[in-house]
This record gives sequence, C-alpha cells and structure tokens, in this order.
Amino acid sequence: MDAILRNFFNIDVFIQVFPFLLQGLLTTIGLSLLVIPLGLIGGLAVALIGTQSESRLVRILVMIYVDVFRALPPLVLLIFIYFGFPFLGLDLPKLMAVALGFLLNNSSYYGEIFRAGLLSVPAGQMEAARSTGLTRLQALAYVVVPQAVRNALPDLIGNSIEVVKLTTLASVVALPELLRVARDAQSLLYNPSPIVLAALIYLAILWPLVRWLSRLEHKNMIAR
Repeated sequence: MDAILRNFFNIDVFIQVFPFLLQGLLTTIGLSLLVIPLGLIGGLAVALIGTQSESRLVRILVMIYVDVFRALPPLVLLIFIYFGFPFLGLDLPKLMAVALGFLLNNSSYYGEIFRAGLLSVPAGQMEAARSTGLTRLQALAYVVVPQAVRNALPDLIGNSIEVVKLTTLASVVALPELLRVARDAQSLLYNPSPIVLAALIYLAILWPLVRWLSRLEHKNMIAR
C-alpha cells in the first residue's frame, strides 16, 4: 500500500506539479471551447444538408463524408493533417491543425445526432410553420431546429463530454494540454502521480456534466 501511495498518490508530487497542470487545464478548456462549437456548427450544417437537400447526389456525398470521418481514427486524422499537409504546401499552425481535425471528426458525429433530432420532429411541424407564412428557412430556424436540438440534447451533451476527453489527442502535435503537461511532469519526476492528478482533475470537471446528462436521460425516459 505504501508503494502505491508513494508512486500514484504522492501528495508532495501533487503539490509540486499542480500549478503546471492548472496551466494545462486552461489550455484544455480553451481548446474545448473552440472545437465543440465548431463541431456543433459543422454537424448541424451536415445534418441540414443531408436531410433537406433535394439532390440525391448531395445526400450521398454527405453520407460518404459522415461515414468516412466516423470510421477514420481521430488520431490518424490529426497526424495526417499536421504532418502530412506540409508535403502539400500547407503548413498549418498547431492550433489550426487541431481545430480542423476535430471539426472533420466531430461534425460527422454531431451531424448524425442532429439528423436523428431533425427526423424526430413530425413533418406536420414544418407544414404548420409554412402555413403561417414562414419561409422554409425560417421554419427550420424557428420551429424545426429548436425542437430537434431539444430532442437530441442528451446525445449532444454526451458527445461533447467525449470531445473534451479527446482533446488529449492534441498532445501529438505538442500542444500543452492537461495530459501532455502531466506526462512531461511524469517523465521529469519519474513518478506517475501527475497522471493520476490529471485524471482526478478530469473527473472533477466532467462528473457534474455526467450527472446532468443522467438527469436529462431520466427525464426523457419519463416523458416518453
């Protein structure tokens, strides 16, 4: 037990590395605040194009886009963008490469969630909105999309929690997010306690969101 406490729950190490992990946490939060809205906007666009377009070709292209980027591992995608694009003459900054990689990956997942939400709205809602004089775009913006978001909210929150955890992949391009800082501290101190502390920080941040998600899911089950 003493060996476990000394190597994984070393309080002295916790105190020593906490200020550095706090800086990494700020990077993680900032990165999450960037990539989650990008994914939501991209996903909503993908869902609207895929469900509202009258062109069969467009719908097929959207389906291919979603399938490809859901199947492609995000780590491989990020490595290809950051290390592969320079060979094409596109040398992207680290943050832009991470944002692009997450946009492509997240928009495919969010797109499927939004698509399910849009399809859950009865077709009569669109017809009723159009009968009041609203254009199709206005009916989507004011009537259909808000209902779709409400229906899909638990899944949107659940996917956003996963995106926060996936920001650890940014360490592959040396962005100093929380896990990257913890790993650097571990290598300097030869002690895995910084990794454990980083995990505890993730738990403290994400656990309230997980509880909120559980309550939303419970309310939806009761409503049905």
